[in-house]
Amino acid sequence: MNERRVTSVDVREIVFHRGMRTGRHFHPCPVLGYVAEGSVFFQREGGPVETLQAGDAFYEPAGTVIERFDNASDIEPMRFIAYYLLDGKQDLIQMLSEKQ
Repeated sequence: MNERRVTSVDVREIVFHRGMRTGRHFHPCPVLGYVAEGSVFFQREGGPVETLQAGDAFYEPAGTVIERFDNASDIEPMRFIAYYLLDGKQDLIQMLSEKQ
């Protein structure tokens, strides 16, 4: 079993304004989170688009490409809490170019 060491947790409250999108990205560390307000379109590479609502939790394994993590509303903001499970000093996010 491939065990990961967690030496610290960086907790962030993040607000997406109406219609805001992240773009393709991955996290070098695992991320746990939950949607606190609004709804989000969430898609891992090769997977279906999921719609998460306020109260729903999500998990992004380290190194997994996230195709979408977008505010599902063009009217309301979306707010989520993310827990970045760090092993030493790590970047929180790596942006990727969009697929052509």
